[in-house]
Amino acid sequence: MKLKGRVEYVRGVTYKAAVDLHEELDRGSYILLRANNIQDGRLSFDDVQYVDKSKVKPKQLLRKGDILICASSGSKSLVGKAALVENDMPITFGAFCCVLRPKTGEPEYLGHYFQSWQYRKAIERVCSGSNINNLKAASFESLIVPLYSKSDMLSVVGVLDALVAQKRGTESQLELLDTLVKSRFVEMFGDPAENTMSWDSASLTSLGRCKNGMNFKSKESGIELPCLGVGDFKDRTFINGVSEMGRVNLDTMPSEGYFLKDRDIVFVRSNGNKRLVGRCLAVFPNGEKAVYSGFCIRLRIESDRVRIPYLVWALRHPSMRQQMFGRGANVQNLNQKLMSNVEVPIPPLPEQDCFLDFVAEVDKSRFNLLKAYGSIIALFRVLFP
Repeated sequence: MKLKGRVEYVRGVTYKAAVDLHEELDRGSYILLRANNIQDGRLSFDDVQYVDKSKVKPKQLLRKGDILICASSGSKSLVGKAALVENDMPITFGAFCCVLRPKTGEPEYLGHYFQSWQYRKAIERVCSGSNINNLKAASFESLIVPLYSKSDMLSVVGVLDALVAQKRGTESQLELLDTLVKSRFVEMFGDPAENTMSWDSASLTSLGRCKNGMNFKSKESGIELPCLGVGDFKDRTFINGVSEMGRVNLDTMPSEGYFLKDRDIVFVRSNGNKRLVGRCLAVFPNGEKAVYSGFCIRLRIESDRVRIPYLVWALRHPSMRQQMFGRGANVQNLNQKLMSNVEVPIPPLPEQDCFLDFVAEVDKSRFNLLKAYGSIIALFRVLFP
């Protein structure tokens, strides 16, 4: 059945930043969530704002069972991302978001639906061909979502809850492996921005050549190519093969310079969330054609003085971001000039190779976890085809 009648649509708070935002939470303000506070189906309270209480209607405060959704964004990959609200809270949400408030006692079930592949495909159809990606009440009310009896719905939710628990448990284990590698890196090399070992150093642009990604509008049909986009960067250090990338359809085949090659390091060049800018990973397309979006910038390493895994882990160190942008900088664009200012220590190759051996051992465990993770995601797609 359609969602119309099963949910109430609540618009986000409209405000003027210069007038209605407070510098900190006080008696006259509420915490304000935005699209960047919706992460992997959960609410994130990093980088929140505080809006004057006078701008907020009572129904715009989050309630247990609400589904908070990004309703408007310049990026189609962000439009529609959602999170289930697990408790009543004196917190509101901005105008680029909306809340769907279930009326029929199915919030947990609908919370799962809004993480499903089926929902994602429906949102892509709604946004197809539109330069402005806005979801309105009618966009959600027209969605056709299976309606179960209460007992069957509880069974479905039980299965999906178990899968979510496995998914999050696997994600936690993968995070622990990353922490292990980070600790080993610091133990061997210290803070790369400080170069406490007094090794020779080199600027990024002296190690290779930079090139911005291609700007394009994806079509419904055409030449389909794997494309590395900002959404592919989360919690990844390396991408092996093109199956881990998104897809785009282009009118014509891009020029050779826009294709990725093994050992390329790709950075997030521009994003509304400034914490993502500067994040990097290494790609290994393994000879298959793949491009990267205009929100990214590529560094093609041409020096034999540095091993790719060492360089990627060095660039992922928090102090290297400060070296790129400066402390406290509100910069949301990375460019070649900024990258030319980044100096990376270059340890002797035997030291780098020792670190690579350690990473290779950790990657054996990572491979098994990723295999299990892939099976969990496949099960989700079977349940919501």
